[in-house]
Parts: sequence; C-alpha cells; structure tokens
Amino acid sequence: MSTLATSLGDSAIMLRRNFKHTIRNPVTVFNAVLFPIVMMLMFVYVFGGAIKPGGDYIDYAVPGLVVMAITYGLGPTATEVNDDLTKGVINRFKTMDVSRGAVLAGHVVSTTVRGLIAVGAILGVGFLMGFRSHASMAQWLAAVGVIVLLAFAASWLTVALGLAAKTPASAGLATVPLIMLPFLSSAFVPAGTMKTGVKQFAEYQPFTPIIETLRDLLTGHHPSTGHLLAALAWCVGFGIVGFLWSLSTFSKRA
Repeated sequence: MSTLATSLGDSAIMLRRNFKHTIRNPVTVFNAVLFPIVMMLMFVYVFGGAIKPGGDYIDYAVPGLVVMAITYGLGPTATEVNDDLTKGVINRFKTMDVSRGAVLAGHVVSTTVRGLIAVGAILGVGFLMGFRSHASMAQWLAAVGVIVLLAFAASWLTVALGLAAKTPASAGLATVPLIMLPFLSSAFVPAGTMKTGVKQFAEYQPFTPIIETLRDLLTGHHPSTGHLLAALAWCVGFGIVGFLWSLSTFSKRA
C-alpha cells in the first residue's frame, strides 16, 4: 500500500475518532452549532429593530453569523488537541503504525466539517427567518470557497494553539480572541457607525474584510477588490502560520 493511501486511511480513522468525541460531548455540539443560532435569534429579533444598516437586518447579519459559526466551534478543538498531547495519547499513536500527519489532519478536518455544518445550520435558519440572497451561482460558489478556506485555515491555527498551550484549560482560553473578534467587526453593525478607535480597529482586523466579502457575494453584489484580497490574504496567512506552527510544535513536544 502506498504511503499516501496509508496516510489517508489513518486520517479517516482519526476523523471518525474525533467525530465520536464531538457527538458524545453535548457542550461541543451546543457551542459549535446551536449557540450561533441562539445568537442569530437574539440579534435579529431583539436588537435588529434598533439597527438600520440600509436594508433588512437579517440580510446584513447572516454573513457575520456565518463567520461566527466557524469561530465558535474552535475552542473544543484546541482543548482536545492539548488533552491528547498532555495525556500522552499522541505519543501512544507514535508508537503504533499510524501516520504522524494523520493525528493533526484528523483534528483539522473534523473541525472544518463541524464548522461547515454550523454554517449550513445558520443559513438554513436564516432562510426560515427571511434571509434572501440575490447571488448568482458563481457568487454562491465564491462565497462557499471563502467559507471553506476560512474554516480550514482557522482549524490549522486552532490546532497550533492547542499544541502550544501548557494545559487543556489554557488551550481553550487561547482561542478566545478568535471567538471574540467577530463581535468587534462589521458583523452586526457597520464599522462606520462606531466610535473613533473602535471604528479603526473594526476596519483593519482580520474578520471584517472576510465578512464584507461574504456580505457582497451573498447579496448579489460584486465584492470590493480591497476586501476580497484582504480576506484571501488573512485566510491564507492563518492557514500557513497554523500549519507551520503545528508541525514545529508537534515535532518538539510530541
């Protein structure tokens, strides 16, 4: 059997293992899938009437909630990765005939898939609540591409944070900035309406160009070139940093 086939087979086993852990942990399911829906209901039905973004608030909020659905599922991954490391599970895998890359790839793929499931739930509930997209097929495909790229890149960065942390608790805390940054972006209100200082932070932080690109694509507009390039740059940057950091830390600590 080829090395590639062996690696893919091992990755599939690790993926199945991680999904079983997710299903058995209701907190993980709630944080990753249900909590973003709760946030959508709260922002649209509680705060939506007071926010005037220049159209239906549900159409404005959904792209930001899509990004939030991805970030809210990251904490459990960092904790699980660190737990495997500190309890010696990864070292036990290394003594077995298991591809080293499969251990990390299993966490990355399971986190990516979990994030995409959460995004699907957000979009489904959004349509039930009145969200309407005027995007063409090409724009939908572009939006899906950005979503998958963000989920994959954020997963690698989360795995790196989990490997670098000293304890499972500190690993979970390390992902808090990724979870909180969407709140300080243009996810729920236009950045231009914010106070000086907060406005500049919202405009130049990583998630705002990603959200604005998705918002333009899903509403059927051509995305700003600046936002699109910045969104792709941030996603690729997250992925490269996370991948290289993960490999380096894995080699040193495992």
